[in-house]
Amino acid sequence: MSPANEPRQSKAERTAAAREKAREIREAQLKKDKRNKLLIGWGIVAAVVAIIVIVALVVTSNIKNNAPVADEGPTPANGNIHGGVTLLANTEVAKTDPATVKLSDLPSAPATPPSPVTAPGAEAEAGKPVKVVLYIDFICPVCKNFEAQYNETLTTMRNDGKITVEYRPLGFLDSRSTTNYSSRAANAAACVVNESPEKYSDFVDLLFAKQPAEGSAGLSDTELKKLATDVGAKSIDQCVDDKTFRPWVKHTTQEAAVIGVTGTPTVFVEGKQWGTGDSAQTPFDQFLQAAVDAKK
Repeated sequence: MSPANEPRQSKAERTAAAREKAREIREAQLKKDKRNKLLIGWGIVAAVVAIIVIVALVVTSNIKNNAPVADEGPTPANGNIHGGVTLLANTEVAKTDPATVKLSDLPSAPATPPSPVTAPGAEAEAGKPVKVVLYIDFICPVCKNFEAQYNETLTTMRNDGKITVEYRPLGFLDSRSTTNYSSRAANAAACVVNESPEKYSDFVDLLFAKQPAEGSAGLSDTELKKLATDVGAKSIDQCVDDKTFRPWVKHTTQEAAVIGVTGTPTVFVEGKQWGTGDSAQTPFDQFLQAAVDAKK
């Protein structure tokens, strides 16, 4: 039957049909609203769970980062009892005997720093290259500036066999981050020299290149582990997680305070501190070259 031949609906039928259509629309809208409410509810639940997980991770990480560090622990392979790692020519580092450091073996820091400052193990040795010892902190911007200005000179002279360069990383500026970054970074560097000494210099350079801002959380342990991988070092994951060399860093930091180191970088050449006394106005490269010339 064509639409033209269909019987015409009465007014009551048209009204009933309109009501039925309106009912169907209302029911569809109610179902849609119910579905949307469920989705929103589950979205809120998921968001709350995500927030709880994030907070838990942050709290756990902070507890881990700020947990007490033992007062006694091992030196890393190729690290000495004064917290130093000595770079020789190219990628070679000086070998050291295994040792244990104890905070109880150190006196308390004096109320008045000694003058002049004398660093143990930094003194000149006859018949050997000029010895450069640097107390550094991986979140210290002045240390980064020193490296940017003088690293090329140090590397060239080291590779020529004229000098050795010993880094002694401190936890000096732990208070300038929210996660004890200085000590964590120093520990990571110790883990690298323990596992892959030939990558130590590259790792130190990368830590300065990626230096976080003072006052920030600093790089996470996961990021520090990745930096080690980036320079080609063996995995340091377990070493970082276990804070294996944090006691060593703690000992180095205390020893530095005892001898009178009050800031970073503090630099010694043949046992003489640069930037104080007669060398106060002498650029470091000139100070270093004079020591090399004197040893010819």
